[in-house]
Amino acid sequence: MFHKNRIIKATLFIIMLTAVVFAQAQTNASREDLQKEEQTLRKELDELNNLKNQIQKNKNSSLAQLAIIKSKIAKRQALVNGIKKQVDILDKAIADNQQDIQKLNKDLDTLKNRYAKSIIFAYKSRSSYEYLNFLFSANSFNDAVKRITYLKSYRQNRTAQAQAIDMSQKDLGVKINTLSTNKNDRLKTLNVHSDQLKVLVVDQKEQDKIVTQLKSKEQEITAQVKQKESQRKKMQGAILAIIRRETLEAEKKEKDRLAKLKASNEAAPKPKPSNENKAVVKSENKINAPEGGLKSTTDNRPYSALETTEEGRETSISFESNKGAIPWPADKGYVYVHFGVENIPGTKLNRKSDGIEIALPKGSSIKSVANGKVSYVGDVNGDLTIIVQHGKYFTMFTYLNNATVNVGQEVRAGTVLGKSGVNLDGEGALSFMIYNEKGAPLDPENWLKTKR
Repeated sequence: MFHKNRIIKATLFIIMLTAVVFAQAQTNASREDLQKEEQTLRKELDELNNLKNQIQKNKNSSLAQLAIIKSKIAKRQALVNGIKKQVDILDKAIADNQQDIQKLNKDLDTLKNRYAKSIIFAYKSRSSYEYLNFLFSANSFNDAVKRITYLKSYRQNRTAQAQAIDMSQKDLGVKINTLSTNKNDRLKTLNVHSDQLKVLVVDQKEQDKIVTQLKSKEQEITAQVKQKESQRKKMQGAILAIIRRETLEAEKKEKDRLAKLKASNEAAPKPKPSNENKAVVKSENKINAPEGGLKSTTDNRPYSALETTEEGRETSISFESNKGAIPWPADKGYVYVHFGVENIPGTKLNRKSDGIEIALPKGSSIKSVANGKVSYVGDVNGDLTIIVQHGKYFTMFTYLNNATVNVGQEVRAGTVLGKSGVNLDGEGALSFMIYNEKGAPLDPENWLKTKR
């Protein structure tokens, strides 16, 4: 019976110790996740600072500068929130440790009191006479055996009590050390939190300053908006011309293919078709016959002249299937002009964009976002522009400094098209657009991979 109780006590102690270790491991894991997130945010903030320093070579305030400051504030706020969560985790760990220490101290006092009583009892019963008297006063032999077993168990219980005290003291020492470490970590984390809050205030003041400067430049910005609108229309005209050209070429090739197929069919001797062959011929004519115009090569998609070849269709489908996961055209950079109509901060002016504009270091490598064919390389409204066709979709890159591809060249996702140049403010930038076969602009941020 004693051995069973001893096993139960040891098992409970191990379970308690395991629970303590597991709770501490969970705390450490949560903090590690937050610390990894903190490192990522710090890295992104460093990139933003480098980009900001490059852009600030242009002394005039600009939308790109404002966008970078806004991104910095958002990431700094996320950093502050993450550090605050670390403080909260440490606060909880400290409270739990203090509670555990109190409980361990209480349990340890109980164990020591019981052990002291057993020692006193053993001392009082230390003589051999009393020991023998206890045994010989038994009523029977069986009773004497029980008394011997009791005395043996009593000694073992005293040893177990001593071991329990030793283990509790060790556990208490671990808890006290952990508590001390948590308190030191909390103090350091609070200092970091305080420092980041101060930087956040500086960033917010800088944002307010840029907004105020933009507001004072409303006339200048109005002229720039008009210039951008003129540029947008010229871009739209350029892409429509390219789409029209590619569509006409595709239609001509398909007509030539059908004409050759028809001539070949007429020249070849025609065996009398069986009922089965008639069905096949009827099905082929339904796809290839030019009645009512050219037909798509598949019944599952609406007709598109740009999908009359297997390659064109597969390229379109590949582009569509990667919506939301298409790689960005540059490794670094931040969007400062978004798709559609948006207000210019600090003014009552709105501007319309058929794509996005990305602030990035001048000379950055600009890459194709998907497999396709280069349809255009040249000047559009004074800016070097590249257009890549992806089946019935087209991507346009402008504000380029140079091009490393030629018209007609097949490119893969990630192929370097050229290097980035500067925008109207003289800052490193890239204008990126996506169009469908009808020349309608699509929001690139719906197609590209989600950034942090």
